[in-house]
Amino acid sequence: MEMRKVFAAELEQLMHKNKKICLIDADLAKASGTMKLREVFPTRAFDVGIAEQNMASVAAGLSAYGYIPFITSFTPFASRRICDQVAVSIAYGMQNVKIVGTDPGIAAELNGGTHMSFEDIAIYRAIPDMVVFEPVDIHQLKQAMPQIVKCDKPCYIRMFRKETPEIFTDPKYKFNLFKADKICDGKDLTIFVSGLCTADVIEAKNILAKEGVSVEVINIHTIKPIDKEAIVKSAKKTKRVLVVENHNVYGGLYSAVCEVLAKECPTKADVIGIQDQFGEVGKLPQLKERYGMTVADIVAKAKELLK
Repeated sequence: MEMRKVFAAELEQLMHKNKKICLIDADLAKASGTMKLREVFPTRAFDVGIAEQNMASVAAGLSAYGYIPFITSFTPFASRRICDQVAVSIAYGMQNVKIVGTDPGIAAELNGGTHMSFEDIAIYRAIPDMVVFEPVDIHQLKQAMPQIVKCDKPCYIRMFRKETPEIFTDPKYKFNLFKADKICDGKDLTIFVSGLCTADVIEAKNILAKEGVSVEVINIHTIKPIDKEAIVKSAKKTKRVLVVENHNVYGGLYSAVCEVLAKECPTKADVIGIQDQFGEVGKLPQLKERYGMTVADIVAKAKELLK
């Protein structure tokens, strides 16, 4: 199932339970999958038009009156376009607003470079008291939604809109918003990964295993506040770290991991990500090739680290 459908379904359930939750779209309800919520909650789900900065300001005002607003748009419009309103009206104003940016990074595909936000994590990491979360699949997203509502801080959710490979299918899987998920144990190398890159990392791990390389894979779904304990524990064991992310290598997951390692456990590290470039039009397989983010690229980089 598409991530946006799960997001809308989970939000609908939460809105039935909690009359204070509301939704604001900026003319992209169909793209975000939230159009139906206007019919179900005509007084709590609405559209402000193509006015994302106003959307953020309205959300701050609603939060000041005790509501828990979710605001949704494409990632560049939900990050760089509303940065000032988020920083001042939401974060500085200590308002409990949940911001959803859809199709981050190369997931924007055919919408091209103007819609490819490779800097959104960097923006939100730099705003005090923000929580930054990037779900991997529908199972993680389902369990995350109630925890995000209960979290009394402003949250940024970096969400792929369409179908993603299902990673956390075990019925016993328990999600914790502030604890990283170890996908598998390893002893030679640690790969920290977020978002849509996770399935590729698992495939790369399997290829390396056939060559005798033991890789530990840890999904860091919440990039701020980051799970320092998980990072340090794994780095001490493997002594080599590779970070794989769908974001500029400056300011995103790689930066966050290296900040922890530099202070707590200096470790040899490298990254697969966007090398300080702008986006372009293409489909995911083509864009992964273009930016050096394929399974083969991950395998090659891991081997370099192991030399």
